[in-house]
Amino acid sequence: MVIIGTGATAIQAVPFLGQYARHIYVLQRTPSGVDERGNRPTDPQWARSLKPGWQRERQANFNAVLNEGLMAGIEDQVCDGFTEINRSLTDKIAAAARGEISTDELNRLRQIENFRYMEKVRRRVDRTVHDNETAEKLKAWYKYGCKRPTFNDAYLPTFNRPNVTLIDVSGTRGVERITEKGFVANGIEYAVDCIIYASGFEITTEMKRRLGIDTIEGRNGRSLYEHWKDGFKTFHGLTSPGFPNQFFTGFTQVGVNANLTTMLYDQLTHICYIITETMKRGAVLVEATEEAQESWARTMREQGYNPAELLADCTPGYYNNEGGKQKRSHLGDVYAPGINAFNILLEDWRNKGDMEGLRLEFAKEASAGFKSAMPADD
Repeated sequence: MVIIGTGATAIQAVPFLGQYARHIYVLQRTPSGVDERGNRPTDPQWARSLKPGWQRERQANFNAVLNEGLMAGIEDQVCDGFTEINRSLTDKIAAAARGEISTDELNRLRQIENFRYMEKVRRRVDRTVHDNETAEKLKAWYKYGCKRPTFNDAYLPTFNRPNVTLIDVSGTRGVERITEKGFVANGIEYAVDCIIYASGFEITTEMKRRLGIDTIEGRNGRSLYEHWKDGFKTFHGLTSPGFPNQFFTGFTQVGVNANLTTMLYDQLTHICYIITETMKRGAVLVEATEEAQESWARTMREQGYNPAELLADCTPGYYNNEGGKQKRSHLGDVYAPGINAFNILLEDWRNKGDMEGLRLEFAKEASAGFKSAMPADD
């Protein structure tokens, strides 16, 4: 058996494959940084002490600590590897917020803390993996955040099993080819009866190829691929003019977070509000206006950022187009004030209740071929 890839999927799968397979080859181009997971039973008494709303409070705290920094008075309620760097810089971040140290100095200290954390992860490899050559191959030599951080207590010990072989394919940037018998790596053919592809996402190619949908058309045959060919064009990252009743989720000019589940939950909360309010008003179509799209584009120019430059000096991978030159990151534009600020912005918009920036159409207008539209308050 062989598993191709050592990203987040393989980190979870390899311990079980190593336990049950007769022999497994693990093909690695770039190692993941694997920190301790430290799962432990939840104290029932502590769980009973939690008050309603604690989940949301914890999610907001994670967002603030991870994405917006620890400002004065914010306590890290998560206290794991994701938040460790900012947690170690609590005093310095607060000092920067008060203007006592410069942003450049804070960034310099952040780089030092970043190296310290990654060195801790590398030393964990030395403590865990018995074979020195294998251990060296498993060490991640890049900045925290260049690859998706991973946490697992069983992954590294799996390489101490006699039926697990790590194969470094960095020299050929991956497996060379698949054959009738198995695969070829570093010029050697290996016979296997099962191939597991854990080779990651395809996110640097054109959206049409990634989605596998030939055509996404809006009004008058407008192609979404054409509309977004030079970058996302949206209102709040969730709708675009000319594409009625179509909503987007993901990294589309929104506030982002490492916890994708909560990020999507927040986006869907807003989308459900729009759908509900559209139906309450008796409309059958809803879409963003051109003016709203342009207004959000200005907001993203003023308060957004694109992480392409930050990722440019990382190890080649899908974050930076395999180390190639790129003007935009696959993440697109990110709302710089952070996901908590973005969620507040959306909540304030909902509380106004006028659906500003959206255009509604009713059954008569819609049946006329999308020729006219009425404002939301008509």
